[in-house]
Amino acid sequence: MRKIFPKIHISSFQIIIFGFLSVILIGAFLLALPFSSASGEWTSFSDALFTSTSAVCVTGLIVRDTATYWSLFGQFVILLLIQIGGLGVVTVALSIVLISGKKIGLKQRSTMQEAISAPQVGGMVRMTGFILKGVLIIEAIGAVLLSFSFCAEFGFWKGLWYAIFHSVSAFCNAGFDLIGVKAPFSSMTSYAANPWINLPLMLLIVIGGIGFFTWEDVLKNKWHFRRYSMQSKTILITSAFLILLPALYFFFFEFQDAPVGERIWLSLFQAITPRTAGFNTADLTMMTESGLMIIMSLMLVGGSPGSTAGGMKTTTLAVLVSSALAVFRRKENTHLFKRRVEDSIVKTAISLLIMYLALFLFGGILISRIEGLPLLTALFETASAVGTVGLSLGVTPALCAASRCILIVLMFLGRVGGLTLIYAAVSNKGAKISEYPKENITVG
Repeated sequence: MRKIFPKIHISSFQIIIFGFLSVILIGAFLLALPFSSASGEWTSFSDALFTSTSAVCVTGLIVRDTATYWSLFGQFVILLLIQIGGLGVVTVALSIVLISGKKIGLKQRSTMQEAISAPQVGGMVRMTGFILKGVLIIEAIGAVLLSFSFCAEFGFWKGLWYAIFHSVSAFCNAGFDLIGVKAPFSSMTSYAANPWINLPLMLLIVIGGIGFFTWEDVLKNKWHFRRYSMQSKTILITSAFLILLPALYFFFFEFQDAPVGERIWLSLFQAITPRTAGFNTADLTMMTESGLMIIMSLMLVGGSPGSTAGGMKTTTLAVLVSSALAVFRRKENTHLFKRRVEDSIVKTAISLLIMYLALFLFGGILISRIEGLPLLTALFETASAVGTVGLSLGVTPALCAASRCILIVLMFLGRVGGLTLIYAAVSNKGAKISEYPKENITVG
């Protein structure tokens, strides 16, 4: 019987991919049902699939306004998909196993390690518990802070639902919002100068995008920065630069018509949200091309490893910059905080950069040709998709089926990771120990 039905070996990468695909398809089926829409009519499967993919991949690109098109049940399904996508399918599955009291084997621990970018297999059960507690506490605090403004504006029950929805969406870096009740597809533009909305959302986005391992390091070592691991130091410093520098640019060169106080909030929010939250408090179509290019760059970089955010990751950027500086200084090795970075990590960082740039450019060129859109506009949408951000210049709802399919693929690759897909498809069984002869090639 074993010869007729050979045992199938599924890798951790394949489990992650199949897990995300399964949740996306289940979500699309639920959203297509009549009671998921406010009108009580069936939703086309293409719209349901796009929305489900965007929610599970915590992107935020939408073809139907979340507040006005979907019913309360539909919004709840979207929120559930966001939570699963933000935590990760594997994390949610292992959490259910833990709650049920069952033991987690080595295979499950290994899969969990790949899913949350853990440095080692050991401590996965403890880490899962830490993630669950942390997420619930942070999202609850965020909901409480947001409820003051939303309950005062929409009433207690509706305001409470809005607070919970936006707290989860912000922490998971999803970018879905319910403010379309004021104006469809308006995001958070009506709260541009409201600190009670801006500050909680920005904190939730940053906390969710920093990564669970970094926050564990911070909680363990408190203010003793020198005791932090090299990865935590790199993430915190790089994240700070990626917030402050764009914010300064936006303050001095964008939003010139806004009062100074509002301009500060606008600048900070637009510097934070591309990494990779998807909310916006400014009309992005009114920004200059330079400002849009900065936002696209931030969207491609994204958040940090082991977080709810997507993108290439802050550590990838830090390794690439450090590697370039090492070449400029004619040093043999790449260093970060007086620690040597392995050459294999540098190669992975370069591969990620090339892959994200290829997906971003190729997808943008295709959509530009298919839709007849300006290339910058199309590239903005593809950067948002592959970076799992959700910011848009307003063209996504009008795209044809082919362009939507391109964005769906980019969102999926951006969430599960292109390298995860490659590792799942390519086996190491045929690898050979022998090497080809070496020969030099001139570059630069």
